Amino acid sequence: MPCPFPGMDPYIERPEIFPDFHHNFISRLQAILQPLLRPRYVALTEDRLFVVESVRPIRPDLAIVRTASPARLPRSGTAVLEPDAPLVLQWQAETIREAVLHIIEPGARNRIVTAIEVLSPANKAAGPGRAAYLQKRDELLAAGSNFVEIDLLRRGTTTIRFTDEIPDTRRPWHYLVAVYRQQQSRQDVYAVALQSRLPRISIPLAADDGDVVADLQAAFTQRWDEGPYPEILFYDGPPPGPMTAEDVAWCEDLLREAGYRTPPETTNGNG
Repeated sequence: MPCPFPGMDPYIERPEIFPDFHHNFISRLQAILQPLLRPRYVALTEDRLFVVESVRPIRPDLAIVRTASPARLPRSGTAVLEPDAPLVLQWQAETIREAVLHIIEPGARNRIVTAIEVLSPANKAAGPGRAAYLQKRDELLAAGSNFVEIDLLRRGTTTIRFTDEIPDTRRPWHYLVAVYRQQQSRQDVYAVALQSRLPRISIPLAADDGDVVADLQAAFTQRWDEGPYPEILFYDGPPPGPMTAEDVAWCEDLLREAGYRTPPETTNGNG
C-alpha cells in the first residue's frame, strides 16, 4: 500500500522505527544525488570525514565530493527539476564549524564542498549528541563547506538558526530544511507543514558550479515503498509528538480513507 500521507509520515517518528528510516533515507538521497553530480563530484555517506586543520575527524550523513574530471556538469540535453522557492535569510559569517551528508571534490584532499545532515532525535535533545552535532556543523562551516540541515522530526528543540525570523505567512510549519551557502553568506529555509509534500531543495556546490536539486519527497516515497513501514507502523492511536487537535483529525481522516481506520457507524434515523 502507498503511504497514506502526502508528505512526511508522522508515525515514522516512533523511536523504534526512526533509526531505520534515518539510515535508509540518507542512502536514498545519495542515490538520487549521485547521477546529478557526475563527473565532477561524488556523494559519500560517512559516519565522519576528516576536515583540514580540524583537531578531530568528523563525518557527515552524506557528502558530495568533487572528482578529478575537469568536465563541467551538463547544462543542456538533460531534463532537470526546478527547485521550490525557499525563504531567503542573510546570515553573518561567524566562527562556526559543522557537518552534513557529504558532496566531495575528489583529489588529494577530498575537499568537502557540501555537507548534508538529516537530524536524529539525539541532535534535538539536550546532551552530548546535540553538542557533538553542533560542533560538527560549526567545523564544516568554518572549513568553508556549504551545509544542508534537514529536520524531519517534530519533537525536540530545533538546531536550525534564525527560525524566529520565519514570517507568519510560512506558519504553521512542522518540518524545516536549511541550506547555508558560503559564497552568499546566506541561509535558505524551507518551512513545511505536515499537510504538504516535502520540498525540492537547491543544493549548492563550488562557486563555479550551479546548484543541483534534490527532491526530498521522492526520496521519502521511494524509501517508504521499499521499507517495512506498511507492516510495522500499524497506525494505532495518534502520531507521536506534539500535534494540535486539528492535525490529529486530519491524520485520522487520511488513515480512514486509506483503510487503516474503521469508518464511524451511522444510524438510519428510525430510533
